[in-house]
Amino acid sequence: METLRNKEGFICDMDGVIYHGNRLLPGVKEFVNWLTENKKNFLFLTNSSQYTPRELQNKLARMGLDVDETHFYTSALATACFLDTQSPGCSAYVVGEHGILNALYDKGIMYNDVDPDYVVVGESSCYNLEQITKAIRLVNAGAKLIGTNSDLTGPTETGIAPACRALIAPIELATEKKAYFIGKPNPLMMRTGLRLLNVHSANAAIIGDRMDTDIISGIETGLDTVLVLSGVTTPDIIERYPYRPRLVLNGVGDIPG
Repeated sequence: METLRNKEGFICDMDGVIYHGNRLLPGVKEFVNWLTENKKNFLFLTNSSQYTPRELQNKLARMGLDVDETHFYTSALATACFLDTQSPGCSAYVVGEHGILNALYDKGIMYNDVDPDYVVVGESSCYNLEQITKAIRLVNAGAKLIGTNSDLTGPTETGIAPACRALIAPIELATEKKAYFIGKPNPLMMRTGLRLLNVHSANAAIIGDRMDTDIISGIETGLDTVLVLSGVTTPDIIERYPYRPRLVLNGVGDIPG
């Protein structure tokens, strides 16, 4: 544990690590206070594309945590950056919430439900058959299919809910086209996180609740890896994978303790 505490930078997932829905998880306040008091560079790097950094900041503020907006980076921002780099001035049909819509708009990527360059799918509470059908037709007409992240499920206050990869699966099946996913474990997301932290990977750790996104991202990018059992992963799930995190903790509250 001492090796972990000596790290200069921390990349931390949010859902299942910091909160479930609108419920702050045990030990989180102590962990954030520890990061601040020890002048650690830290970034909340979330695969969720639903919210903007300011909304995430406000969400934590409502739970009693005061964290500056600069400490947040989302798969929505990463997706918008990727599309802007690949095809500046492109257009997209979007299935998702205002987090991804705002990120795309800020990069000059216009919403287009007639002849878009891309179909972009993120998490959405309004996901419906009409959106799926339109997305299928647009992909068949030539639009490229993009997923903001590859999470299959996500934790909520009331249990597991389908996430981006589950929502995009019907479009992939109907079109026989594979989506390109931007969020973790895509190295694009991790390299940006380290750049924002201004810390070398050898001096950074990633803390997450998922083996297939957080932990594999850390392993492949050279970060120290910490899995917390406060989200979707249980000890028996860890054993299904051919790789392991260096540390397994009950929650982030174990770190300052």
